[in-house]
Amino acid sequence: MSITLRTFIFIDSLQPQLASFMGKTARGFLPVPEMASLFVEIAPGIAINRVTDVALKATDVAPAIQVVERAFGLLEVHSHDQGEVVSAGKAILADLGLTEAERVKPHIATNQIIRSVEPYQAQIINRGSAGMMILPGESLFILETQPAGYAAFAANEAEKAAKVKLVEVRPYGAFGRLWMSGPESEIDSAAEAAVAAIESIDGIAPK
Repeated sequence: MSITLRTFIFIDSLQPQLASFMGKTARGFLPVPEMASLFVEIAPGIAINRVTDVALKATDVAPAIQVVERAFGLLEVHSHDQGEVVSAGKAILADLGLTEAERVKPHIATNQIIRSVEPYQAQIINRGSAGMMILPGESLFILETQPAGYAAFAANEAEKAAKVKLVEVRPYGAFGRLWMSGPESEIDSAAEAAVAAIESIDGIAPK
């Protein structure tokens, strides 16, 4: 089976909102802030089951997210010990016969800021989100990435850089999606950090 490494990204320290969002939405073993984390996304999706097996047998990490779709599969593992997470990544790559350099280089499909959100739009967004509420008058940052898994990395780096609220993050599927809200100046800083995070990731051009 030919495997494409769509996402392979190490997070040194999960920020409080991202860790809490994962704890609220994930079905696995829930992380807490400051844990190290690894997101791995591959194609075809069914092969993510073997990736999970390899990581758990080789190291002392816990999985929070495993999404198995026909096209793509996503795994997140985490630990208080950064070394265990790094070792899990090495074990996964060795089993796949791939290197980190062979991951797909992400690109940004959507990058926009809606300033001073109207009350009705805020209500629509809040009804469909699992994270923090956006309030009327706040600014809203929307980011779409491809591959999807990198959306989590963008969320974490944006949270490091600015005092914003994590409204929603979906790091799986055809596109990853991130919504953040807050004061205009903070949203500008968050958007800048998120874009810089995605642009910092090297890899190969998607086929």
